[in-house]
Amino acid sequence: MAMGWGVAAVFTAASIAYFGEIKAIADILLGTPEPTAARVTVSERDGQGGREPGVAAKGRTVELRAGAYGHFHARAEINGRPINVMVDTGASIVALSFEDARAAGLYVRDSDFTHRVSTANGYARIAPVTIDRISVGDITVRNVSGAVMEAGKLGTTLLGMSFLSRLQRVDIRSGMLILHE
Repeated sequence: MAMGWGVAAVFTAASIAYFGEIKAIADILLGTPEPTAARVTVSERDGQGGREPGVAAKGRTVELRAGAYGHFHARAEINGRPINVMVDTGASIVALSFEDARAAGLYVRDSDFTHRVSTANGYARIAPVTIDRISVGDITVRNVSGAVMEAGKLGTTLLGMSFLSRLQRVDIRSGMLILHE
């Protein structure tokens, strides 16, 4: 009986710790539509007019408006190539879908998948990588730790803490995620 409670406690702790990853993977597996980020416009005084949907840059600050389900999506540039990402503070590193990694010029071989992670759909293999450059709006971070997921295991690239922790500050208020470089 005590063993059963111990297993339940470990399962509950793991579910809480990896809630973001579990939810993202469950959304993908269940086909839940991705929320669309609302358009945010830069004020006319900075002369930039509008930006891509969901992103406004003010110097070295980028604001992302929450989508319909409270997720923050952005169009990032990974190694100079546009990739749609979901910001995930629950992800330790930047987790690239296999397809997005290829689009960003990151090619991995089967032998590069040296680590295993637990997902809502069971275990998956990942290939650790170092991403040369990730930009969101006017913010750029270089030499970012990441991982490429096996083909078909991740529908949306997750912009995790290996990127976010390199910023000066990250704030969430009034449905906005504000990144400060």
